[in-house]
Amino acid sequence: MAAAAEEQSGTRRRVARSILDHGPSTAAELAERLGLTQAAVRRHLDALVADGLVEPRDKRVYGSRGRGRPAKVFAITDCGRDAFDQAYDELAVEALRWIERSAGGGELGAAAVMDFARAKAAAQAEQYRPFLERAAPGDRARALAEALSQHGYAAVARTVPAPAGEQLCQHHCPVAHAAARFPQLCEAETEVFSRLLGTHVQRLATIAHGDGVCTTFVPRAEHTAESTQHTKTTAPPRIAGRNPA
Repeated sequence: MAAAAEEQSGTRRRVARSILDHGPSTAAELAERLGLTQAAVRRHLDALVADGLVEPRDKRVYGSRGRGRPAKVFAITDCGRDAFDQAYDELAVEALRWIERSAGGGELGAAAVMDFARAKAAAQAEQYRPFLERAAPGDRARALAEALSQHGYAAVARTVPAPAGEQLCQHHCPVAHAAARFPQLCEAETEVFSRLLGTHVQRLATIAHGDGVCTTFVPRAEHTAESTQHTKTTAPPRIAGRNPA
């Protein structure tokens, strides 16, 4: 019985990990991905929902939708993320608060935290840069996704037709709790993405602000010429749109 319980726990963890790595998923998608039956996946999902590790959501449908109820997708919760050895804790938040207070609070404190966030992001960029230097210009977003994945962000890049470009999706954020309190971390990361990719980018959603995935739009090269005068990134996380589940 103990061995069976351990196997069940291991499979349940695989289901949760698959959602963490790939973003909100249907039971059918999980079953195909993990080589399980949908009935088995649903049992594990029920247990994960009961434990507060995942939550069901209506799947967003673009364009006209057929009859019937929309498919359910399952997204990881904050508690679920905590179960995967996050690289943040209250000490990080307290350190940022100390920086904020030491600078005098208010705008001065926010600016000091932003300086720290930019320094941290710049250091990370140096780790990502070799991946992009090896990539062809059209493959830079995918190269950045590979670099992010190797640093714990479970990232992918996917092409979107309209507007033409790619979405850089990070299914995991090791600093989500700290970024929820200090959005400067997300803003600095977005600025680094823009510099590494050589184009303006637009942050559409963040895990730190309740979205299932951190999503950044990267326009296709031929569509950026008319926007070269706008070199700053747009849509900071505080006002970013919600990410489709």
